[in-house]
Amino acid sequence: MRVLADGDRFSKLIDSLCSGIDDAIAFSGDSDKSGGGNTEENSGEGSGGGGWALVGVRSRGDVLAQRIADRLGAQRFGGRIGTLDITLYRDDLSEIGHQPVVRTTEIDFAIDGLNVVLIDDVLMTGRSIRAALQSLMDLGRPRRVWLGVLVDRGGRELPIAPDFVSLDLTEGATDELEPGAKVQVMVTPTDAKDAVVVFDEGERKGAKRG
Repeated sequence: MRVLADGDRFSKLIDSLCSGIDDAIAFSGDSDKSGGGNTEENSGEGSGGGGWALVGVRSRGDVLAQRIADRLGAQRFGGRIGTLDITLYRDDLSEIGHQPVVRTTEIDFAIDGLNVVLIDDVLMTGRSIRAALQSLMDLGRPRRVWLGVLVDRGGRELPIAPDFVSLDLTEGATDELEPGAKVQVMVTPTDAKDAVVVFDEGERKGAKRG
């Protein structure tokens, strides 16, 4: 196992995501001026939209989204911070067990007309993000969906690309990975610590045999 980021570097990765998102909001001119998210003006309804919302994909994207909200201030998104569970939208549902654990999607605001920033921990094939997009579209019609990921692993199977990425591990990047390596993001309190770690193919096979 190799540790690519922990401690201060992990914190800086989150800062990098915050910076990109903050710049996009500022450039758009659509930032909510008040801290409330319950008025018609702030909800995006009746005014053509334009506000922002932050939605994290369970089970670590939601933790990262909350940290981003804490650093930028929830008012930056009009108080619209949500959590998305994509379990039933996955195209590999038959491969993850007969009784997959389904958690709650917690989005208590209308997404119609909003700029929705979707946050996930690792982007690889793009299939989890496809599932997240499908889930979002079942809830409404956002103005635009932006994608922020802590790590881009590479290995895309669908034409999906992040708008904001902190750690680029795709082909040609400084920290390019060996084929078969697995990237795992660990975040407290879901995990024991904050870290980005890599398990090379040999370690993965050894763990399965053990």
